[in-house]
Amino acid sequence: MSLLARGKNISAVEVTNISAHGVWLLSKDKELFMSYKDFPWFKDQPLKVVRNVEEHSPGHFYWPDIDVDLTEEIIEHSERFPLKAKNM
Repeated sequence: MSLLARGKNISAVEVTNISAHGVWLLSKDKELFMSYKDFPWFKDQPLKVVRNVEEHSPGHFYWPDIDVDLTEEIIEHSERFPLKAKNM
C-alpha cells in the first residue's frame, strides 16, 4: 500500500492585525476587516485561535478552533446577511 503525498498548501490567507475594534484578514493582496459588532465570534478569543485560519477555496475562510466558516462576500457585505450570532 502506498500513500499519496499531500499537495502543497496554496493558502495565502493571513490575519494581519487584531485590535479593540476587530480583525484584519489579508487574502491575495486584499485586506478585509471584520468588526466585532458584525463578527462577535472573534472577540475575546486567544491570539492563536484567531490567527489559525485556513482558506479552503478562494474566498472561503475557516477557523477550525472556533468552527467559524465565512466567505469574502459575507465579510465585505455583512449587511446582506442579517442573521447574527449572539455574543459569546
